[in-house]
Amino acid sequence: MTFKKTLAALAALAGLSANAAQAQTPCVTTPEATSIALVAMPEVIRQVGQICAARVPAGSLLRQTDGTFIARYQAEAERAWPAARTALGRVAGPDIAPLLQSDFTRPMLVSLLAPALVDAVKPQDCSEIDRIVTLAQPLPPQNAAGLIVATLKLTRDKQAEFGNATLDIPICRDDRR
Repeated sequence: MTFKKTLAALAALAGLSANAAQAQTPCVTTPEATSIALVAMPEVIRQVGQICAARVPAGSLLRQTDGTFIARYQAEAERAWPAARTALGRVAGPDIAPLLQSDFTRPMLVSLLAPALVDAVKPQDCSEIDRIVTLAQPLPPQNAAGLIVATLKLTRDKQAEFGNATLDIPICRDDRR
């Protein structure tokens, strides 16, 4: 599921036109994208851990469902939510922005976004993902999310440069709206 499809799903849940949510989606800045990534990361880590449970060692960070590692990401997700909510409200438009004020929106959004992000994970990727998570573990969650966003931007830009763009992420190219 792409970012625009996630917005369309939110629109449908709000009883609004999915086409309105997809039409001319403005971009989010790198800091806003990082906030959105931080909000999704605890659930993404949990879901990747479920996919990879049989492929990584028992002590792997990916297999932890609680503890200090996941708690750090959960705490950052809480802190990032206001900025993410503001960015999503701007991108989603005035019809959906009020929906984002509900206490139910964040869990709903994460339940839509995390599976879309995790969908590309294949069991054969698990050992490399485990290595990446282990290498990123000492970093503050904000830095880990920033690396993910920077990698997505670079990948998107390189795909576009070579004419095979498949990433549908509305992160501003120059961090201006």
